[in-house]
Amino acid sequence: MTPKFYDAHQHFHFDTLTPHRAAVDAALRAAGIRRAVVNGTSEEEWPVVSELAGQYDWVLPSYGVHPWDSGNRSPGWLAALRARLLAEPHAAIGEVGLDRWIIDGVKPNDPRIAGLRIAPLAEQSEVLAAQLGLGAELNRATAIHCVQAFGALLEVLKSSRLPAPGFLLHGYTGPAEMIGAFTDLGAYYSFNLQLLEPRHADRLENFRHIPADRLLVETDAPAKAPAPEQNRFPLGVGPDGADINHPANLTFAYAALAELRGVALEDLAAQVETNFHRLFDAGRGR
Repeated sequence: MTPKFYDAHQHFHFDTLTPHRAAVDAALRAAGIRRAVVNGTSEEEWPVVSELAGQYDWVLPSYGVHPWDSGNRSPGWLAALRARLLAEPHAAIGEVGLDRWIIDGVKPNDPRIAGLRIAPLAEQSEVLAAQLGLGAELNRATAIHCVQAFGALLEVLKSSRLPAPGFLLHGYTGPAEMIGAFTDLGAYYSFNLQLLEPRHADRLENFRHIPADRLLVETDAPAKAPAPEQNRFPLGVGPDGADINHPANLTFAYAALAELRGVALEDLAAQVETNFHRLFDAGRGR
């Protein structure tokens, strides 16, 4: 039986993939993609993601304010997010979260922060808590980005209303000792190819032990491309000089995770399919 593949976190709408959309769509369909969560991370991105969801049946839209964008949100951002989610009952919330690196680790001349007001961690926490509360109110899974702020994230989760379906810690790179606490609160964890890099050896090991019923797989495409010798779907390089990650590299991520856990690819794919529906389809039609 051919495995069915589900991408728990990616960005099909990003500019680096725009000229490749037709080819990406064809490759995903040929590979057996069923659905992919496409995350709009700012108010400006939400209508682009919504349009793609109307054009491609495998796109599951997700809308949120990313921690990098928290400082530039509009005064009416939360009402606008609620209205969009009410209009699109299949949509999830995300990508949201906390990022300490963008506060004190980024270089001032990094082009990715041009024009951004960087929100302090306390403000990021307020924005995250508001979106978690909206997820709880509307019964929507919520995708969380976290960089160098897992302790703060745990505190926000403990003090917030949480979505009943659960939440995704996408590309989880937190410590092993926090997995139990996050899982008890409703966490799912998505594996991506970046975890195969030697610098992430400890974090890769986490994915041997994460409960099977909380596992998902992602690409985070077009970011986080695999090593050149493993890149089965090359798209060239983006404006930052890094290889563009083709969303069809999802198949390689599945294979790598199956090998890591010592299970058959077909068995992993079946488990991930169940997990994906439990998280993203809870309380809504597919």
